[in-house]
Amino acid sequence: MTGDRKMTKVGFIGLGIMGLPMAINLKNADVELMVNDLNHQAVKQMTDLGALEGTKAQIGKECGIIFMILPDGMIVKDSLFGKEGIASTVREGTVICDMSSVTPVQSKECYEELEKLGVSFVDAPVSGGEPGAVSGTLAIMAGGDQDAFDRLIPYFEIMGSSALLIGGSGSGSITKLANQVIVNMNIAAVSEAFVLASKAGADPSKVYKAIRGGLAGSAVLDAKMPMILERNFKPGGKISINHKDIKNVVETAHEIDVPVPFTSQLFEVFQALKVSGHMNDDHAGIVQYFEKLAQTEVKSTTENTER
Repeated sequence: MTGDRKMTKVGFIGLGIMGLPMAINLKNADVELMVNDLNHQAVKQMTDLGALEGTKAQIGKECGIIFMILPDGMIVKDSLFGKEGIASTVREGTVICDMSSVTPVQSKECYEELEKLGVSFVDAPVSGGEPGAVSGTLAIMAGGDQDAFDRLIPYFEIMGSSALLIGGSGSGSITKLANQVIVNMNIAAVSEAFVLASKAGADPSKVYKAIRGGLAGSAVLDAKMPMILERNFKPGGKISINHKDIKNVVETAHEIDVPVPFTSQLFEVFQALKVSGHMNDDHAGIVQYFEKLAQTEVKSTTENTER
């Protein structure tokens, strides 16, 4: 234990699919941690490991570094500026790091309001899903001031395998939106392609093995295709969260006059999955939209799918 980690009590707000394993990794690295979440079971899991439970106001008062990873920007802003939120007690010199997926406009608003209080704000969303959160190998993309980012590096090294300061406030959030376009568009392309192959009578597990080593191979293909073949849509990244992210992409793009025709169509795919009741599925479940259109199912016809 050296530097900031030894001297600073760290707050962590948001113990969901991503946040809980991230907080566990911090606690396992002997970080003094105070946590907050509506899920009492998740909080108990952390307190059993030795973390303290605190309100948002307590975290603001007692913690010099505060991490948040929450469902959307409105919840982030309420946690910061709502009644008895972090800003009601936060100390000058504190660094608040929001690892949620929000719009760059929301990140800049938080940065500007906290700057008035002498508090630094870094937007640092992550990529890697639940597996990356568990293994501590997340890719962290940050926006904010260099000195605040530098204070967060020891913690980023625990939670992720890479962390890069992209630029000023909002830069991390826009990078995350770009990431979500690429990831979800890839899953949609994989889904459409394998529905085609399956409906044509080809064994999708063999099609996967045939193409994964070529130009069509990707981290997305290798992460999601085995899940599709096994019909395993247990969420590591819920469709609901990605639906929200793609909505943020479309709204942000329209604000700055960037046409996004493919992403707009992808948003409608998510809307259809919402109507069909698939919002709590992993985003590998995007395949179910294309399966419904073609009246077929992508499923391995061999007993063992080689990975």
